[in-house]
Amino acid sequence: MTRTWTTVTLEQLPEVAAELLQFASSQKIFCLHGEMGAGKTTFVKELSKTLGVSDEVQSPTFSIVNEYTAASGDPVFHFDFYRLKSLEEAYDIGYEDYVFSGHYCFIEWPEKVESLLNFAKADIFITSDNNTRTITCRYE
Repeated sequence: MTRTWTTVTLEQLPEVAAELLQFASSQKIFCLHGEMGAGKTTFVKELSKTLGVSDEVQSPTFSIVNEYTAASGDPVFHFDFYRLKSLEEAYDIGYEDYVFSGHYCFIEWPEKVESLLNFAKADIFITSDNNTRTITCRYE
């Protein structure tokens, strides 16, 4: 299944985040694809707000994974694999414990660990050109 939102402004992100989570409601793992500066972390912030996360959501560039708490009390995991140099580093942080926990996981730079993500997930593609942002969500 695929759905696309076009010309997404910052003001529209909360609505798009809510619609996307509803559209992909059977999914808990979301892989965010996009160039540097496309808005992946900004969108994770909106997705997390939609889930009721009240913590300040920040890019886990240096920690690799951040954990937040949703309104339901469940954890929400946010990964940034940009700095990963090998798959071993993903194993070292215990990525399996997170992604197979049944809780929401938002993964930035999934290309770095693509061979480890061979299970049901939703892919979010974000492209940005001038003032136009396109967000596409695809899952099987």
